[in-house]
Amino acid sequence: MADWLLKREELTPDRVALVDDRTGERLTYAEMNHRATAVALALRDRYGVKAGDRLAVLAKNRPEFYIALFACIKLRAILVPINIRLAAPEVAYILGDCEPSVIFYDQTFRPVLDEAAVELRSRPGLVSFDGENPAWRDLVGTAETSAAGAAGAGPELMPSLEPDGESPSWAAEPCLILYTSGTTGRPKGAVLTTAMLTWNAVNTAVSWDLSSADVAVNPAPLYHTGGINVFSMPLFHLGGRVILMEAFDAVRILELIERERATVFFGVPTMLQMIVESPRFAATDLSSLRWVIAGGATCPIPVVEAFRARGVAFRQGYGLTEVGPNCFATSDEGARRKPHAVGFPVIHSQMRVVGPDGRDVGLGGEGELLIRGPHAFAGYWRNPEATAKTIVDGWVHTGDVVRRDDEGFFYIVDRIKDMYKSGGENVYPLEVERVIERHPAVAEVAVIGVPDPKWDEVGRAYVAVRPGAALTLEELTEFCRPHLAKYKVPKQMVVLPALPRNATGKVQKEALRATARAERDRAERDQAERDRAERIS
Repeated sequence: MADWLLKREELTPDRVALVDDRTGERLTYAEMNHRATAVALALRDRYGVKAGDRLAVLAKNRPEFYIALFACIKLRAILVPINIRLAAPEVAYILGDCEPSVIFYDQTFRPVLDEAAVELRSRPGLVSFDGENPAWRDLVGTAETSAAGAAGAGPELMPSLEPDGESPSWAAEPCLILYTSGTTGRPKGAVLTTAMLTWNAVNTAVSWDLSSADVAVNPAPLYHTGGINVFSMPLFHLGGRVILMEAFDAVRILELIERERATVFFGVPTMLQMIVESPRFAATDLSSLRWVIAGGATCPIPVVEAFRARGVAFRQGYGLTEVGPNCFATSDEGARRKPHAVGFPVIHSQMRVVGPDGRDVGLGGEGELLIRGPHAFAGYWRNPEATAKTIVDGWVHTGDVVRRDDEGFFYIVDRIKDMYKSGGENVYPLEVERVIERHPAVAEVAVIGVPDPKWDEVGRAYVAVRPGAALTLEELTEFCRPHLAKYKVPKQMVVLPALPRNATGKVQKEALRATARAERDRAERDQAERDRAERIS
Protein backbone atom coordinates (compact mmCIF):
# COMPACT_ATOMS: atom_id res chain seq x y z
CA MET A 1 0.00 0.00 0.00
CA ALA A 2 1.79 3.13 -1.20
CA ASP A 3 -0.78 5.71 -0.18
CA TRP A 4 -0.13 5.93 3.55
CA LEU A 5 -2.34 8.99 4.01
CA LEU A 6 -5.39 7.19 2.63
CA LYS A 7 -4.89 4.40 5.15
CA ARG A 8 -4.04 6.84 7.94
CA GLU A 9 -7.32 8.67 7.35
CA GLU A 10 -9.12 5.35 7.83
CA LEU A 11 -7.12 4.37 10.93
CA THR A 12 -6.43 7.66 12.74
CA PRO A 13 -8.34 10.47 10.98
CA ASP A 14 -8.42 12.93 13.89
CA ARG A 15 -4.89 12.42 15.16
CA VAL A 16 -2.58 15.41 14.60
CA ALA A 17 0.02 14.48 12.00
CA LEU A 18 1.80 17.75 11.32
CA VAL A 19 2.33 21.02 13.17
CA ASP A 20 3.54 24.02 11.17
CA ASP A 21 5.70 26.08 13.51
CA ARG A 22 5.65 29.01 11.06
CA THR A 23 1.85 29.50 11.22
CA GLY A 24 0.79 27.37 14.17
CA GLU A 25 -1.51 25.27 11.97
CA ARG A 26 -2.12 21.70 13.15
CA LEU A 27 -3.13 19.23 10.44
CA THR A 28 -4.80 15.90 11.16
CA TYR A 29 -4.19 12.85 9.00
CA ALA A 30 -7.63 13.31 7.43
CA GLU A 31 -6.86 16.94 6.55
CA MET A 32 -3.47 16.02 5.08
CA ASN A 33 -5.05 13.30 2.94
CA HIS A 34 -7.82 15.63 1.73
CA ARG A 35 -5.31 18.26 0.65
CA ALA A 36 -2.97 15.77 -1.00
CA THR A 37 -5.85 14.23 -2.95
CA ALA A 38 -7.15 17.63 -4.03
CA VAL A 39 -3.69 18.65 -5.24
CA ALA A 40 -3.26 15.33 -7.07
CA LEU A 41 -6.59 15.82 -8.85
CA ALA A 42 -5.73 19.39 -9.82
CA LEU A 43 -2.28 18.44 -11.08
CA ARG A 44 -3.75 15.69 -13.19
CA ASP A 45 -6.67 17.69 -14.58
CA ARG A 46 -5.07 21.15 -15.00
CA TYR A 47 -1.46 20.32 -15.75
CA GLY A 48 -1.81 16.85 -17.25
CA VAL A 49 0.54 15.28 -14.70
CA LYS A 50 0.78 11.52 -15.17
CA ALA A 51 2.80 8.61 -13.86
CA GLY A 52 6.53 9.18 -14.19
CA ASP A 53 6.33 12.97 -14.57
CA ARG A 54 8.68 15.04 -12.44
CA LEU A 55 7.55 17.96 -10.26
CA ALA A 56 10.26 20.18 -8.75
CA VAL A 57 10.02 22.20 -5.54
CA LEU A 58 12.19 25.19 -4.61
CA ALA A 59 11.04 26.41 -1.21
CA LYS A 60 11.83 26.61 2.47
CA ASN A 61 10.37 24.02 4.82
CA ARG A 62 6.59 24.17 4.85
CA PRO A 63 3.69 21.67 5.05
CA GLU A 64 2.99 22.02 1.34
CA PHE A 65 6.12 19.98 0.69
CA TYR A 66 4.65 16.89 2.35
CA ILE A 67 1.30 17.48 0.65
CA ALA A 68 3.05 17.66 -2.74
CA LEU A 69 5.01 14.47 -2.01
CA PHE A 70 1.91 12.48 -1.10
CA ALA A 71 0.10 13.94 -4.13
CA CYS A 72 2.93 12.64 -6.31
CA ILE A 73 2.65 9.21 -4.70
CA LYS A 74 -1.08 9.16 -5.47
CA LEU A 75 -0.33 10.03 -9.11
CA ARG A 76 2.78 7.83 -9.35
CA ALA A 77 4.68 10.99 -10.23
CA ILE A 78 8.11 12.04 -8.89
CA LEU A 79 8.91 14.98 -6.61
CA VAL A 80 12.31 16.66 -7.05
CA PRO A 81 13.30 18.87 -4.09
CA ILE A 82 15.96 21.48 -4.94
CA ASN A 83 18.50 22.88 -2.50
CA ILE A 84 17.45 26.48 -1.79
CA ARG A 85 21.08 27.50 -1.30
CA LEU A 86 22.06 26.75 -4.90
CA ALA A 87 22.88 29.50 -7.37
CA ALA A 88 20.80 29.94 -10.53
CA PRO A 89 23.22 27.99 -12.80
CA GLU A 90 23.17 25.05 -10.36
CA VAL A 91 19.37 25.12 -10.21
CA ALA A 92 19.30 25.29 -14.01
CA TYR A 93 21.42 22.13 -14.26
CA ILE A 94 19.01 20.16 -12.04
CA LEU A 95 15.93 21.45 -13.86
CA GLY A 96 17.50 20.57 -17.20
CA ASP A 97 18.41 17.12 -15.96
CA CYS A 98 15.03 16.15 -14.48
CA GLU A 99 12.80 18.18 -16.88
CA PRO A 100 9.88 18.88 -14.52
CA SER A 101 6.37 19.46 -15.83
CA VAL A 102 5.50 21.59 -12.78
CA ILE A 103 7.62 23.64 -10.37
CA PHE A 104 6.40 24.56 -6.88
CA TYR A 105 8.20 27.53 -5.33
CA ASP A 106 8.34 30.27 -2.71
CA GLN A 107 8.19 33.84 -3.99
CA THR A 108 11.58 34.39 -2.31
CA PHE A 109 13.18 32.16 -4.93
CA ARG A 110 11.32 33.45 -7.98
CA PRO A 111 14.31 35.52 -9.24
CA VAL A 112 16.58 32.46 -9.06
CA LEU A 113 13.93 30.36 -10.76
CA ASP A 114 13.42 32.88 -13.57
CA GLU A 115 17.15 33.02 -14.25
CA ALA A 116 17.50 29.24 -14.11
CA ALA A 117 14.53 28.58 -16.38
CA VAL A 118 15.87 30.62 -19.31
CA GLU A 119 17.72 27.68 -20.84
CA LEU A 120 15.01 25.06 -20.32
CA ARG A 121 13.76 23.29 -23.44
CA SER A 122 10.19 23.17 -22.16
CA ARG A 123 8.05 25.53 -20.13
CA PRO A 124 6.92 23.86 -16.89
CA GLY A 125 3.84 25.04 -15.04
CA LEU A 126 4.67 27.32 -12.11
CA VAL A 127 2.78 26.97 -8.82
CA SER A 128 3.52 29.55 -6.14
CA PHE A 129 3.08 28.66 -2.48
CA ASP A 130 2.57 32.30 -1.52
CA GLY A 131 2.17 35.82 -2.91
CA GLU A 132 -0.91 37.91 -3.61
CA ASN A 133 -2.70 35.23 -5.61
CA PRO A 134 -1.14 31.91 -4.56
CA ALA A 135 -1.62 29.24 -7.19
CA TRP A 136 -1.23 26.59 -4.49
CA ARG A 137 -4.38 27.70 -2.67
CA ASP A 138 -6.19 27.55 -5.97
CA LEU A 139 -5.00 23.96 -6.40
CA VAL A 140 -6.07 22.88 -2.95
CA GLY A 141 -9.37 24.75 -2.97
CA THR A 142 -11.47 25.13 0.14
CA ALA A 143 -11.52 22.47 2.80
CA GLU A 144 -15.01 21.39 1.73
CA THR A 145 -13.97 20.97 -1.90
CA SER A 146 -10.88 19.06 -0.85
CA ALA A 147 -12.90 16.71 1.31
CA ALA A 148 -15.45 16.10 -1.43
CA GLY A 149 -12.70 15.46 -3.97
CA ALA A 150 -10.98 13.04 -1.66
CA ALA A 151 -14.16 11.12 -0.90
CA GLY A 152 -15.11 10.83 -4.55
CA ALA A 153 -11.78 10.26 -6.22
CA GLY A 154 -9.33 8.78 -3.73
CA PRO A 155 -9.53 5.17 -4.93
CA GLU A 156 -9.27 6.27 -8.57
CA LEU A 157 -5.84 7.74 -7.87
CA MET A 158 -4.50 4.66 -6.14
CA PRO A 159 -1.73 2.77 -7.95
CA SER A 160 -2.63 -0.66 -9.21
CA LEU A 161 -1.61 -3.39 -6.78
CA GLU A 162 -1.26 -5.89 -9.61
CA PRO A 163 1.85 -5.88 -11.81
CA ASP A 164 1.15 -5.07 -15.44
CA GLY A 165 2.64 -8.02 -17.34
CA GLU A 166 6.41 -7.96 -16.89
CA SER A 167 6.49 -4.36 -15.62
CA PRO A 168 7.40 -3.73 -11.97
CA SER A 169 4.69 -3.25 -9.38
CA TRP A 170 3.89 0.15 -7.89
CA ALA A 171 6.38 -0.46 -5.08
CA ALA A 172 9.32 -0.21 -7.46
CA GLU A 173 8.18 3.09 -8.97
CA PRO A 174 10.09 6.32 -8.21
CA CYS A 175 8.51 8.96 -6.02
CA LEU A 176 11.53 11.14 -5.19
CA ILE A 177 14.73 12.27 -6.87
CA LEU A 178 17.22 13.70 -4.38
CA TYR A 179 20.28 15.34 -5.90
CA THR A 180 23.59 14.84 -4.15
CA SER A 181 25.70 17.79 -3.09
CA GLY A 182 27.98 17.30 -6.07
CA THR A 183 31.29 17.71 -4.20
CA THR A 184 33.05 15.49 -6.76
CA GLY A 185 31.44 16.92 -9.87
CA ARG A 186 27.94 17.47 -11.21
CA PRO A 187 25.23 16.46 -8.73
CA LYS A 188 23.59 13.08 -9.30
CA GLY A 189 19.90 12.46 -8.80
CA ALA A 190 19.33 9.50 -6.48
CA VAL A 191 16.02 7.84 -7.38
CA LEU A 192 13.97 6.78 -4.35
CA THR A 193 10.97 4.47 -4.74
CA THR A 194 7.84 4.05 -2.65
CA ALA A 195 9.25 0.68 -1.57
CA MET A 196 12.43 2.35 -0.33
CA LEU A 197 10.49 4.89 1.73
CA THR A 198 8.30 2.15 3.14
CA TRP A 199 11.16 -0.15 4.11
CA ASN A 200 13.13 2.72 5.62
CA ALA A 201 10.05 3.52 7.71
CA VAL A 202 9.71 -0.13 8.79
CA ASN A 203 13.42 -0.47 9.55
CA THR A 204 13.35 2.75 11.58
CA ALA A 205 10.22 1.87 13.56
CA VAL A 206 11.31 -1.67 14.41
CA SER A 207 15.02 -1.07 14.98
CA TRP A 208 14.71 2.29 16.74
CA ASP A 209 11.62 1.29 18.75
CA LEU A 210 9.41 4.13 17.46
CA SER A 211 5.64 4.19 17.98
CA SER A 212 2.58 6.28 17.15
CA ALA A 213 3.13 8.12 20.43
CA ASP A 214 6.43 9.60 19.25
CA VAL A 215 6.76 13.30 18.45
CA ALA A 216 9.70 14.78 16.54
CA VAL A 217 10.75 18.39 15.97
CA ASN A 218 12.15 18.66 12.44
CA PRO A 219 14.39 21.63 11.52
CA ALA A 220 16.30 19.70 8.82
CA PRO A 221 15.88 20.93 5.22
CA LEU A 222 13.28 19.02 3.21
CA TYR A 223 15.47 18.94 0.11
CA HIS A 224 17.70 16.51 2.02
CA THR A 225 17.00 12.91 2.97
CA GLY A 226 17.56 13.76 6.63
CA GLY A 227 14.60 16.12 6.63
CA ILE A 228 12.37 13.64 4.81
CA ASN A 229 13.39 10.17 5.90
CA VAL A 230 15.00 10.24 9.35
CA PHE A 231 11.79 10.89 11.27
CA SER A 232 9.13 12.54 9.09
CA MET A 233 8.11 9.70 6.80
CA PRO A 234 8.61 6.94 9.42
CA LEU A 235 6.36 8.84 11.85
CA PHE A 236 3.70 9.48 9.18
CA HIS A 237 3.78 5.74 8.49
CA LEU A 238 3.28 4.99 12.20
CA GLY A 239 0.72 7.71 12.87
CA GLY A 240 3.05 9.87 14.96
CA ARG A 241 3.47 13.64 14.92
CA VAL A 242 6.00 15.89 13.19
CA ILE A 243 6.66 19.49 14.25
CA LEU A 244 8.00 21.22 11.13
CA MET A 245 10.28 24.24 11.43
CA GLU A 246 10.94 26.59 8.53
CA ALA A 247 14.64 26.74 9.39
CA PHE A 248 17.03 25.86 12.19
CA ASP A 249 16.86 27.98 15.33
CA ALA A 250 18.46 26.53 18.48
CA VAL A 251 16.37 28.51 20.97
CA ARG A 252 13.13 27.80 19.14
CA ILE A 253 13.93 24.06 18.96
CA LEU A 254 14.27 23.95 22.74
CA GLU A 255 10.98 25.83 23.14
CA LEU A 256 9.22 23.35 20.84
CA ILE A 257 10.70 20.29 22.55
CA GLU A 258 9.31 21.55 25.84
CA ARG A 259 5.94 22.77 24.53
CA GLU A 260 5.15 19.83 22.25
CA ARG A 261 6.68 17.22 24.56
CA ALA A 262 8.90 15.92 21.78
CA THR A 263 10.17 12.39 22.34
CA VAL A 264 12.93 12.08 19.72
CA PHE A 265 15.19 14.55 17.92
CA PHE A 266 17.59 14.31 14.99
CA GLY A 267 20.27 16.84 14.12
CA VAL A 268 23.64 17.14 12.48
CA PRO A 269 26.54 17.83 14.88
CA THR A 270 26.59 21.56 14.12
CA MET A 271 22.93 21.88 15.09
CA LEU A 272 23.40 19.88 18.27
CA GLN A 273 26.44 21.90 19.32
CA MET A 274 24.50 25.16 18.85
CA ILE A 275 21.64 23.74 20.92
CA VAL A 276 24.00 22.75 23.74
CA GLU A 277 25.67 26.18 23.66
CA SER A 278 22.32 27.98 23.78
CA PRO A 279 21.71 29.86 27.05
CA ARG A 280 18.27 28.20 27.14
CA PHE A 281 19.65 24.65 27.12
CA ALA A 282 20.13 24.32 30.87
CA ALA A 283 16.67 25.68 31.70
CA THR A 284 14.63 23.70 29.14
CA ASP A 285 12.53 20.77 30.31
CA LEU A 286 13.95 17.83 28.31
CA SER A 287 12.18 15.13 30.32
CA SER A 288 9.99 14.10 27.37
CA LEU A 289 12.99 13.26 25.15
CA ARG A 290 13.65 9.54 24.93
CA TRP A 291 16.80 10.09 22.92
CA VAL A 292 18.69 12.31 20.49
CA ILE A 293 20.48 11.01 17.41
CA ALA A 294 23.27 12.68 15.43
CA GLY A 295 23.79 12.07 11.74
CA GLY A 296 25.78 13.44 8.81
CA ALA A 297 29.07 13.35 10.73
CA THR A 298 30.50 12.13 14.01
CA CYS A 299 29.34 14.24 16.93
CA PRO A 300 31.98 15.69 19.27
CA ILE A 301 32.06 13.89 22.62
CA PRO A 302 31.54 17.12 24.66
CA VAL A 303 28.19 17.59 22.89
CA VAL A 304 27.22 13.98 23.56
CA GLU A 305 28.15 14.36 27.23
CA ALA A 306 26.13 17.60 27.52
CA PHE A 307 22.92 15.81 26.52
CA ARG A 308 23.65 12.83 28.75
CA ALA A 309 24.27 15.16 31.67
CA ARG A 310 20.68 16.35 31.18
CA GLY A 311 19.42 12.76 31.34
CA VAL A 312 18.90 12.39 27.57
CA ALA A 313 20.13 9.23 25.84
CA PHE A 314 22.34 9.97 22.84
CA ARG A 315 22.96 7.86 19.75
CA GLN A 316 25.23 8.21 16.75
CA GLY A 317 23.53 7.46 13.43
CA TYR A 318 24.73 6.68 9.95
CA GLY A 319 23.11 6.61 6.56
CA LEU A 320 23.19 8.08 3.10
CA THR A 321 20.62 9.14 0.56
CA GLU A 322 21.05 5.97 -1.45
CA VAL A 323 20.25 3.45 1.29
CA GLY A 324 18.10 4.88 4.00
CA PRO A 325 19.16 7.03 5.65
CA ASN A 326 18.54 5.02 8.83
CA CYS A 327 20.95 2.10 8.45
CA PHE A 328 22.14 1.26 11.98
CA ALA A 329 20.71 1.04 15.47
CA THR A 330 22.04 0.61 18.97
CA SER A 331 20.68 0.43 22.49
CA ASP A 332 21.07 3.31 24.92
CA GLU A 333 23.48 1.16 26.93
CA GLY A 334 25.53 0.34 23.84
CA ALA A 335 25.62 3.98 22.75
CA ARG A 336 26.83 5.04 26.21
CA ARG A 337 29.49 2.32 26.39
CA LYS A 338 30.73 2.92 22.83
CA PRO A 339 29.99 6.56 21.96
CA HIS A 340 31.64 6.53 18.52
CA ALA A 341 29.92 3.33 17.35
CA VAL A 342 26.86 3.42 15.08
CA GLY A 343 25.73 0.03 16.36
CA PHE A 344 24.33 -2.82 14.30
CA PRO A 345 22.52 -3.01 10.93
CA VAL A 346 18.77 -2.36 11.01
CA ILE A 347 16.50 -5.38 10.86
CA HIS A 348 15.79 -5.65 7.10
CA SER A 349 19.29 -5.00 5.78
CA GLN A 350 22.42 -6.88 4.77
CA MET A 351 25.92 -5.44 5.10
CA ARG A 352 29.43 -6.46 4.15
CA VAL A 353 32.85 -4.99 4.89
CA VAL A 354 35.26 -5.63 2.01
CA GLY A 355 38.89 -4.86 1.31
CA PRO A 356 40.37 -3.49 -1.94
CA ASP A 357 40.38 -7.04 -3.34
CA GLY A 358 36.62 -7.36 -2.81
CA ARG A 359 36.97 -10.00 -0.11
CA ASP A 360 35.21 -9.74 3.23
CA VAL A 361 37.19 -8.27 6.10
CA GLY A 362 36.99 -9.88 9.55
CA LEU A 363 36.36 -8.27 12.94
CA GLY A 364 38.82 -5.49 13.66
CA GLY A 365 39.71 -5.00 10.00
CA GLU A 366 38.88 -1.93 7.94
CA GLY A 367 37.12 -1.97 4.60
CA GLU A 368 34.42 -0.41 2.45
CA LEU A 369 30.83 -0.76 3.64
CA LEU A 370 28.47 -2.46 1.17
CA ILE A 371 24.71 -2.49 1.81
CA ARG A 372 21.89 -4.51 0.27
CA GLY A 373 18.18 -4.62 1.03
CA PRO A 374 14.72 -3.33 0.08
CA HIS A 375 15.68 0.09 1.47
CA ALA A 376 18.21 0.67 -1.33
CA PHE A 377 17.66 3.25 -4.06
CA ALA A 378 16.89 2.43 -7.69
CA GLY A 379 19.95 4.16 -9.17
CA TYR A 380 20.88 7.61 -10.42
CA TRP A 381 18.53 9.50 -12.71
CA ARG A 382 19.61 9.21 -16.33
CA ASN A 383 23.13 8.22 -15.24
CA PRO A 384 23.70 4.50 -15.94
CA GLU A 385 27.48 4.83 -15.60
CA ALA A 386 27.30 6.19 -12.05
CA THR A 387 24.61 3.64 -11.18
CA ALA A 388 26.76 0.76 -12.42
CA LYS A 389 29.72 1.96 -10.33
CA THR A 390 27.60 2.25 -7.17
CA ILE A 391 25.32 -0.80 -7.43
CA VAL A 392 27.30 -3.96 -8.16
CA ASP A 393 25.58 -7.35 -8.00
CA GLY A 394 22.81 -5.77 -5.94
CA TRP A 395 25.20 -4.28 -3.36
CA VAL A 396 25.37 -0.50 -2.87
CA HIS A 397 28.99 0.60 -2.53
CA THR A 398 28.87 3.41 0.03
CA GLY A 399 32.40 4.75 -0.36
CA ASP A 400 32.73 4.73 3.44
CA VAL A 401 35.40 2.83 5.35
CA VAL A 402 34.12 1.00 8.44
CA ARG A 403 35.33 -1.52 10.99
CA ARG A 404 33.70 -3.87 13.49
CA ASP A 405 34.99 -4.51 16.97
CA ASP A 406 35.08 -7.84 18.77
CA GLU A 407 31.43 -7.44 19.80
CA GLY A 408 30.29 -6.70 16.25
CA PHE A 409 29.66 -2.97 16.75
CA PHE A 410 30.19 -0.95 13.56
CA TYR A 411 32.32 2.19 13.49
CA ILE A 412 32.62 4.69 10.64
CA VAL A 413 36.32 5.18 9.95
CA ASP A 414 36.10 7.77 7.15
CA ARG A 415 35.27 8.38 3.53
CA ILE A 416 37.57 6.50 1.16
CA LYS A 417 38.22 9.69 -0.78
CA ASP A 418 39.25 11.55 2.40
CA MET A 419 42.05 9.11 3.27
CA TYR A 420 45.61 10.17 2.49
CA LYS A 421 49.01 8.44 2.67
CA SER A 422 51.87 9.83 4.73
CA GLY A 423 55.16 7.98 4.46
CA GLY A 424 53.31 5.03 2.96
CA GLU A 425 50.87 4.79 5.88
CA ASN A 426 47.10 5.28 5.55
CA VAL A 427 45.73 8.19 7.55
CA TYR A 428 42.00 8.60 8.11
CA PRO A 429 41.28 12.25 9.00
CA LEU A 430 38.23 11.40 11.10
CA GLU A 431 40.41 9.59 13.64
CA VAL A 432 42.68 12.64 13.90
CA GLU A 433 39.73 15.03 14.15
CA ARG A 434 38.25 13.06 17.05
CA VAL A 435 41.43 13.70 19.02
CA ILE A 436 41.81 17.37 18.13
CA GLU A 437 38.17 18.24 18.87
CA ARG A 438 38.78 17.38 22.52
CA HIS A 439 41.24 20.27 22.89
CA PRO A 440 39.52 22.94 25.02
CA ALA A 441 40.38 25.72 22.55
CA VAL A 442 38.92 23.92 19.52
CA ALA A 443 35.34 24.63 18.41
CA GLU A 444 35.55 22.54 15.23
CA VAL A 445 38.23 20.95 13.08
CA ALA A 446 38.73 19.37 9.67
CA VAL A 447 41.87 17.56 8.53
CA ILE A 448 42.97 16.98 4.94
CA GLY A 449 46.11 15.64 3.29
CA VAL A 450 48.36 18.08 1.43
CA PRO A 451 51.43 17.34 -0.73
CA ASP A 452 54.81 17.08 0.99
CA PRO A 453 58.20 16.54 -0.72
CA LYS A 454 59.43 14.14 1.96
CA TRP A 455 56.35 12.21 3.13
CA ASP A 456 54.25 12.39 -0.06
CA GLU A 457 51.40 13.86 1.99
CA VAL A 458 51.02 15.29 5.49
CA GLY A 459 48.03 16.38 7.48
CA ARG A 460 46.79 19.95 7.56
CA ALA A 461 44.31 20.81 10.32
CA TYR A 462 41.79 23.57 9.67
CA VAL A 463 40.70 24.75 13.10
CA ALA A 464 38.04 27.15 14.33
CA VAL A 465 38.89 28.18 17.89
CA ARG A 466 36.42 29.07 20.62
CA PRO A 467 35.79 32.77 21.41
CA GLY A 468 38.65 34.21 23.43
CA ALA A 469 40.87 31.15 22.89
CA ALA A 470 44.10 30.78 20.95
CA LEU A 471 46.02 27.80 19.60
CA THR A 472 49.41 27.28 17.99
CA LEU A 473 50.67 24.40 15.89
CA GLU A 474 53.17 23.54 18.62
CA GLU A 475 50.40 23.32 21.22
CA LEU A 476 48.28 21.21 18.90
CA THR A 477 51.19 18.86 18.21
CA GLU A 478 51.87 18.36 21.91
CA PHE A 479 48.19 17.66 22.54
CA CYS A 480 48.02 15.01 19.79
CA ARG A 481 51.25 13.13 20.50
CA PRO A 482 49.98 10.98 23.41
CA HIS A 483 46.97 9.85 21.36
CA LEU A 484 48.20 9.44 17.79
CA ALA A 485 51.07 7.85 15.91
CA LYS A 486 53.61 10.45 14.85
CA TYR A 487 52.74 10.17 11.15
CA LYS A 488 49.08 10.94 11.94
CA VAL A 489 49.80 14.20 13.80
CA PRO A 490 49.12 17.16 11.45
CA LYS A 491 52.24 18.99 10.33
CA GLN A 492 50.32 22.13 9.35
CA MET A 493 47.51 24.15 10.90
CA VAL A 494 45.25 26.90 9.56
CA VAL A 495 42.93 28.86 11.84
CA LEU A 496 39.58 29.85 10.31
CA PRO A 497 36.61 31.78 11.75
CA ALA A 498 34.41 28.79 10.84
CA LEU A 499 34.65 25.72 8.64
CA PRO A 500 32.85 25.74 5.27
CA ARG A 501 29.72 23.57 5.45
CA ASN A 502 26.99 22.60 3.04
CA ALA A 503 23.27 22.91 3.73
CA THR A 504 23.16 19.62 5.65
CA GLY A 505 25.92 20.65 8.05
CA LYS A 506 28.68 18.54 6.54
CA VAL A 507 32.12 20.12 6.32
CA GLN A 508 33.00 20.80 2.69
CA LYS A 509 36.42 19.19 2.62
CA GLU A 510 36.52 19.50 -1.14
CA ALA A 511 36.43 23.28 -0.68
CA LEU A 512 39.36 23.03 1.73
CA ARG A 513 41.25 20.82 -0.72
CA ALA A 514 40.53 23.29 -3.52
CA THR A 515 41.91 26.11 -1.38
CA ALA A 516 45.03 24.05 -0.64
CA ARG A 517 45.49 23.28 -4.35
CA ALA A 518 45.13 26.96 -5.22
CA GLU A 519 47.74 27.88 -2.60
CA ARG A 520 50.11 25.25 -3.97
CA ASP A 521 49.61 26.41 -7.56
CA ARG A 522 50.20 30.01 -6.51
CA ALA A 523 53.37 29.06 -4.64
CA GLU A 524 54.65 27.10 -7.67
CA ARG A 525 53.96 30.07 -9.96
CA ASP A 526 55.73 32.43 -7.57
CA GLN A 527 58.72 30.08 -7.37
CA ALA A 528 58.84 29.74 -11.15
CA GLU A 529 58.79 33.52 -11.45
CA ARG A 530 61.63 33.84 -8.95
CA ASP A 531 63.64 31.18 -10.81
CA ARG A 532 63.06 33.01 -14.09
CA ALA A 533 64.16 36.31 -12.56
CA GLU A 534 67.35 34.70 -11.23
CA ARG A 535 68.18 33.24 -14.63
CA ILE A 536 67.72 36.61 -16.29
CA SER A 537 69.88 38.36 -13.71
